[in-house]
Amino acid sequence: MYSAKFSLRDSTAKEKEERVESLLRDLGLVLVQDSFVGEGDEEDRGVSGGERKRVSIAVEMIRDPPILLLDEPTSGLDSRNSLQVVELLANMAKTKQRTVVFSIHQPSYRILDYISDYLILSRGSVIHFGNLEHLEDSIAKLGFQIPEQLNPIEFAMEIVDSLRDSNQTDSSRSLLSSSSSIENENENDNTIAKKQEFRSLFDVAEISFLCSRFCKIIYRTKQLFLARTMQAVVAGLGLGSVYTRLKRDEEGVAERLGLFAFSLSFLLSSTVEALPIYLRERRVLMKEASRGSYRISSYMIANTIAFVPFLFVVSLLFSIPVYWIVGLNPSVHAFSFFVLCVWLIILMASSLVLFLSAVAPDFISGNSLICTVLGAFFLFSGYFIPKEKIPKPWMFMYYVSLYRYPLESMLVNEYWSLRKECFSGGDMGCLMTGEDVLRKRGLDKDTRWINVGIMLAFFVFYRFLCWGILLRKSYSKSTL
Repeated sequence: MYSAKFSLRDSTAKEKEERVESLLRDLGLVLVQDSFVGEGDEEDRGVSGGERKRVSIAVEMIRDPPILLLDEPTSGLDSRNSLQVVELLANMAKTKQRTVVFSIHQPSYRILDYISDYLILSRGSVIHFGNLEHLEDSIAKLGFQIPEQLNPIEFAMEIVDSLRDSNQTDSSRSLLSSSSSIENENENDNTIAKKQEFRSLFDVAEISFLCSRFCKIIYRTKQLFLARTMQAVVAGLGLGSVYTRLKRDEEGVAERLGLFAFSLSFLLSSTVEALPIYLRERRVLMKEASRGSYRISSYMIANTIAFVPFLFVVSLLFSIPVYWIVGLNPSVHAFSFFVLCVWLIILMASSLVLFLSAVAPDFISGNSLICTVLGAFFLFSGYFIPKEKIPKPWMFMYYVSLYRYPLESMLVNEYWSLRKECFSGGDMGCLMTGEDVLRKRGLDKDTRWINVGIMLAFFVFYRFLCWGILLRKSYSKSTL
């Protein structure tokens, strides 16, 4: 139904629904229309392999194209399901008056009855194009006799060198001409796709459809999101139990700094678990975007709209227990800013993981890349090495570190309203005030809202980079 929404935008809702129901009947998918297409779970393992192939065909047929191109629609299927798929395609070609072109390996005798013409290629040369009778005549002219246990296609594979030598000259010319034509068409399609993406980066209809789909994904994978919320609650309670009611003394100052640093490390690293989801979605996104179902910019905006509220709930569930159990600044304003800061940390981390998932080829590479980047950011955050001690060639890492700005914001938020309060005293009076704590970290000004702007910029920047990379990959894919 989502393919119909993206592809049939000029049609009414009733017309889209009728089109979907018609394809379900034609492709024999009525009985499994409410099943998962994918891995499923123990209770519902989803559709079968043959049904999954038919679903892929239905997605392409939703536009009612005059020509349907399929790459090995019978690959990975048993003989029964392969026959069903080919029979279905043959009936569709006859009843709908459509041209169906697909590649196939080692077709059986029964499958051959449903295919009208065959194109056999070898080393860039056309060695046969026509029906079975034509192929049998070509084999007979070469002085070969087809064994009874083999069909003409299988035997042609055994004598492919002889067939190629007899057709090499004409076939090479024909293939060269076709290749040049296809290359020019791909270049034109690529130019059109680029113009379409940049002509209108925002499509409200696309964004609304994608938001609806993301909401369904959240609902269908509720175990994962429930685990994410429980992780936030447990982490908040756990940290609160470790740092219960910190005192306002010199030891408490050090413990607060450690609490903030560990919280940052936990919040930034906890988003790594979303990497396999992003990698799996990327395959679907590349396929759908390359055929023009929707813009990648619409996907990025919808992803942001759908997940930002959920991440705010996660930040709230983490902040409430840890803030009040530990006994941080009791001001409501300070608590509200702490929640905002935690939310921005999670948003930055999700954008970083989304960006790296677009770069990484697989989960192992992506996980290693994320760990390396986060480790470097933490090292140059100013917590382990003061700014003055960082070597000049590495100074840029201090400014791009995702840890630096939220860490400074948390410290300023905690001590700015307590600048005159004493945190360490003795016989000679107060030895350390809140202002001294901030000055020791090089925080002489209230930079909280400047840091908020920088964190928002990081959030947008990494998503923009992700959009650019995915856009580039979709163009590359469309020209292959």
